[in-house]
Amino acid sequence: MSPPRLFSADASRIASPTTTTAFRRRQVLAERFHDLYELVQRSAYVFGSPLGPFYHQSRHYHLPRFIYFGPHTSNESLRLAFLAGEDPQDVRGTQALLHLVERLALEPELGQGLSLSFFPLLDALGFFAGVADRELALQSWSVGGPPELELLEKDARLQSYHGYVRIETRIRDRDVVVVQLRGYDDESSSASGVELISSDDFHPWPVVFEAAAASAPQSGPLSVAQDLTIRPFELTISLPVAWSEEEAQVAVGSILTRFIVRHRGHQAYGQHL
Repeated sequence: MSPPRLFSADASRIASPTTTTAFRRRQVLAERFHDLYELVQRSAYVFGSPLGPFYHQSRHYHLPRFIYFGPHTSNESLRLAFLAGEDPQDVRGTQALLHLVERLALEPELGQGLSLSFFPLLDALGFFAGVADRELALQSWSVGGPPELELLEKDARLQSYHGYVRIETRIRDRDVVVVQLRGYDDESSSASGVELISSDDFHPWPVVFEAAAASAPQSGPLSVAQDLTIRPFELTISLPVAWSEEEAQVAVGSILTRFIVRHRGHQAYGQHL
């Protein structure tokens, strides 16, 4: 079976790129997705399963998704979703998540006992069809919004994730990683005996933990949390704008690997209690 198409075959004619660089960036990422879908077809633990289709101007698109259901994973396992690509002009987070998916396909024991879903390119219309100024990061996931967010909202209801991890590249003027956490009860950490994330997970990169706004969230997965079976947390990791694609890939890979290994160990411990 051939890898699924993320967008219609003639999508390049919909949004004529204004520069050769823009066209090449789109082409390179499309090829990267194609290669990764081919790789995971040979994996017993990682699956390419795009959401959709959805339609725009009589053409169909899909929201890219990869699912890791590792060794010793069960329906009771910790379920996490990783999000990136809310800015179609900046695919560093997208490339970093794709690299992590590739690593899981090649080293499936890395996240054993966990159920992980990856959504590396949230603004599919912005990237593949050139629809501008969408600002998906600021929008609610409730019904009636952008089609990608409607698909995410339906997926949230089906999968009942325990948490979401969002990768952003928005920090200006500081060479530091900024972390925000919403919807997580400190009592959950005390009861489970495991920290959600630690400053040690970010070494050697400097990190700042910022408090999230206390008001009810109006955007992202927590905007529909009250309607979900499990109320998830949302962890946002924001990288400096000045970082190159390679720097972002190395940092995200290291940070998320430590995060996954931390919870993999806790999951394995809990299964033997």
